[in-house]
Amino acid sequence: MSIEAHRPEHRGAQRDGRERDPTHYPVEKKVGEDSLQTWIVELLRPLIERWYGELGRPRFVGADQFIYYQQFDPSKVVAPDVYVLPGVAPGRRVRSWKVWETGIAPSFALEVVSSEDPYKDYVDAPERYRELGVKELVIFDPDWERGRDRVRWQRYRKLKTRGFVRVETTNADRIHARVLGCWLRVIGAGEEARLRLATGPEGEALFPTAAEAERAAKEAERAAKEAERAAKEAERAAKEAALSRIAELEAQIASAAGAGGEGSGAQ
Repeated sequence: MSIEAHRPEHRGAQRDGRERDPTHYPVEKKVGEDSLQTWIVELLRPLIERWYGELGRPRFVGADQFIYYQQFDPSKVVAPDVYVLPGVAPGRRVRSWKVWETGIAPSFALEVVSSEDPYKDYVDAPERYRELGVKELVIFDPDWERGRDRVRWQRYRKLKTRGFVRVETTNADRIHARVLGCWLRVIGAGEEARLRLATGPEGEALFPTAAEAERAAKEAERAAKEAERAAKEAERAAKEAALSRIAELEAQIASAAGAGGEGSGAQ
């Protein structure tokens, strides 16, 4: 989410960081948010967290917290719609994040373009994320068709030789996020548009939500039980058929033996 710059609120702060920092770093936004942005974030954030968990590389995945990247200057701040903090365990409480305290900047960030002022996300956001030091930024514009100079997806990367630059733009329904190691894919349109993770060479397989994974597990369990019941029923039927055949053969043998005895007595 794009935010307005904060004015510094400190007086005579020690620049070497040895004294207590008196600067006020706000932790709450004072601007509204498009409900579509909220719905997109509510679905995507836990998906990314689950994705890293499935990979065996758990990460903290946050949404909409202030991230300050220059001490004593609260105007140097971003509030990503979704972001990933490498080396930080999931579940940690984060009211705001100060990069200089940990030395950790987000490795990935996603911005959903604001419906109120979309061009801030086109112009202002890339520069702020360059200053922050993020490795990869993806900007998604759900209303990209409203302007000839707008695009559905933009992807920025930090490159060794060129710095932080835009490496891809596309109006396709998906884009590959290198840091995440998977695809970001649009499902639905208009107010129903949502972002999902996808895997496969072309992003053809959707990564399931927790609810979808639970349903799939239950379906698999039910199918396994049905297969087990079917196998037991087939085994029972096979035993009954074998016993029936044995009884039939025994009856034939007994009948043949009886017929042979009668023939011997007649002689």
